[in-house]
Amino acid sequence: MAAKKSKEPSDIKLIAQNRKARHLYHILEVFEAGLVLTGTEVKSLRAGKASLGDSYAVLEGSELWLHKLHIGHYEQGNRFNHEILRRRKLLLNAREIRKLLGKVQEKGLTIVPTKIYFKKGWAKVEIAVVKGKKDFDKRQDLAKRDADRDMERAMSRKNR
Repeated sequence: MAAKKSKEPSDIKLIAQNRKARHLYHILEVFEAGLVLTGTEVKSLRAGKASLGDSYAVLEGSELWLHKLHIGHYEQGNRFNHEILRRRKLLLNAREIRKLLGKVQEKGLTIVPTKIYFKKGWAKVEIAVVKGKKDFDKRQDLAKRDADRDMERAMSRKNR
């Protein structure tokens, strides 16, 4: 019998996560994209030196580019070290790029990265098509989260 392939935690090593994206945006759809990197960028990512802070993706022609992704300098790098904030090409198949193009042409939608990780040795970025939240949406989410937390506390006290 053939063994089933399982998604073990050892297959995926998370490097950076954009937690703020869930607070600022409604996430509509998620894609996994490859990332074109130089050697020192890969070594910096393996050391965990990445930040998704203000990064976003832009469709230019038939290619998808990631802007403002901060990957710190590699400490043992020499004069050939990479630029910290250079734009990086994302790798998706043509069907996914066409789908993204249709989504982004809608009013108010944009593409932001939510995670960077290594999967089977390859650097991957999880990108999401998002729509910005209004202030009242953010307040409503916070109130719901607080209410859920209070309810959990009450239930745990009751079960003691």
